[in-house]
Amino acid sequence: MSLKLIEKHRSFGGEQYKYRHYSKSLQCDMTFSIYLPSNKEEKKIPLIWWLSGLTCTDDNFSQKSGFQRLAEKYQVAVIIPDTSPRGENVADDEGWDLGQGAGFYLNATQDPWAKHYNMYTYIVDELTATATTLVPHFSGEQSIMGHSMGGHGALVIGMKNAARFKAISAFSPISSPSQVLWGIKAFSTYLGEDKTSWKEWDASELVKEAGMPPILITQGTQDEFYPKQLDEITFLKNARENNQVVHYKKAEGYDHSYFFIATFLEEHFAFHMEYLK
Repeated sequence: MSLKLIEKHRSFGGEQYKYRHYSKSLQCDMTFSIYLPSNKEEKKIPLIWWLSGLTCTDDNFSQKSGFQRLAEKYQVAVIIPDTSPRGENVADDEGWDLGQGAGFYLNATQDPWAKHYNMYTYIVDELTATATTLVPHFSGEQSIMGHSMGGHGALVIGMKNAARFKAISAFSPISSPSQVLWGIKAFSTYLGEDKTSWKEWDASELVKEAGMPPILITQGTQDEFYPKQLDEITFLKNARENNQVVHYKKAEGYDHSYFFIATFLEEHFAFHMEYLK
């Protein structure tokens, strides 16, 4: 992968980078951001993945959450992919909840989406191969977290790769996409009308499998999309019936914004570090 550094910022002693590259799996140019802590003691550094929500890019989390303070505190690298393929030749939709900015972290099977919308392969294989070379003294340990559509992505990618990711966390995730309008729209478009094919991208189905990593979920009670799009009942029921370790917390009075994320982000970082070190 040929990388072009397009931004570099010192933050809390570490460095925030933004790169552009051509992705073979998505067949378009992509950007991603990565934070590397100072690591003055040259210890082994783990890696946390952050997956953003609908309409976002890799800039939202890096510029709004203040996560760099925590990444430096805990001496962990953090990588932030974009949320979908991009470009004039990439299929798109007039709706904000489909197409560019709304890749749903799956591999599409339907035309015209299948050519470019392979975000799962991009993250799990292609970007991973690059990310692990960018982290000096990389320990090999990884975990994953995300918000909203990215919470869905973190749950799905984390559980589909349970041996790789030590922990999973999510803010306001779409945990039962096959049952809510956002997920139904995306799945029927990207995957087709055969709902059996949806199961491998639905966290409520994947959580039935034994041996999943520990999971932390935080949901604001004043979230404008809760519970209509973010219903947790099926996911928690299936997790409980299959003895999965899931910590589900309601945050009274909090909404869907980055004010909410920033408030509880340290709790999520501390949760990940329990399993990364």
